[in-house]
Amino acid sequence: MSDNTPFDVEVTLTALYVHPIKSCGGTAPSEALLIETGLEFDRAWMVVDAQGRFVTQRQVPRMALIQTTLNARDMVLRAPGMLAWSVPLDEVGGDVRVKVWNDEVAAFDMGDAVAQWFSDFLGQQLRLVRFDPSQKRLASAQWTGSIEAEAVFSDEYPLLVTSQASLDELNRRIVTTGAAPVTMQRFRPNLVLSGLEAHGEDHFDEIHFDTPDGPVRLKLVKPCARCSIPDVDPLTAETGHVVGDALAAYRADARVNGALTFGMNAVIVEGFDCMLRTGLVGGATYRFD
Repeated sequence: MSDNTPFDVEVTLTALYVHPIKSCGGTAPSEALLIETGLEFDRAWMVVDAQGRFVTQRQVPRMALIQTTLNARDMVLRAPGMLAWSVPLDEVGGDVRVKVWNDEVAAFDMGDAVAQWFSDFLGQQLRLVRFDPSQKRLASAQWTGSIEAEAVFSDEYPLLVTSQASLDELNRRIVTTGAAPVTMQRFRPNLVLSGLEAHGEDHFDEIHFDTPDGPVRLKLVKPCARCSIPDVDPLTAETGHVVGDALAAYRADARVNGALTFGMNAVIVEGFDCMLRTGLVGGATYRFD
């Protein structure tokens, strides 16, 4: 479009992912409620060390083996060699202060018993905390502009959007090296789209869906810079470098000082309390910059 007129491309929401505990295994529901901080229960809990600082697969790859299941009343934890553990959704513990990246936030300690469960499986003294929703943790205004985007224990933004075409292109490159393709779970997105070219999400301004609950508008604001976590196998917790090597060949992004990127962080413009469902067809508006 030479006149720089915005236009839409049709997209389909092909997958939803909710990761209740930061850096632990996620779920792939067919529907998820959109709330002020992203998808309901996404990154609502976090594992912290004795100093109250967040712990992730970057330091403890074995966290990938902890699986979570959300039910109406509880979150069930499972891990190899461990008895299943239930965390009630309507219970919290004592007030604590914890750190996630450079933010110190209020949280609730979930108690000694579940702390022991995590400590036994991961081999160090750890505790489980839940975000205190009475506060607001805001994403950087440098990227969100006038939108006050809330997040809980995600790295910073309420939503992460990727596309199936982007994964297909990455896997095409990985397979040419003789390595096995990888799954989308390695990138821990919230929304996966189809109907666009590889890394087409890089160039979107907004995504919009019409749901039975009302319209949803999501603004894509910042490329997602990647660390070592995509090179942790979610099935075995083994670490490698295949994904990082493949991204290094073509995904250095000048918008984030040359970091390797995959997917786009998004904020919510409209659509709180709307239910997103896989199979939803919507539109994406391209950005011209």
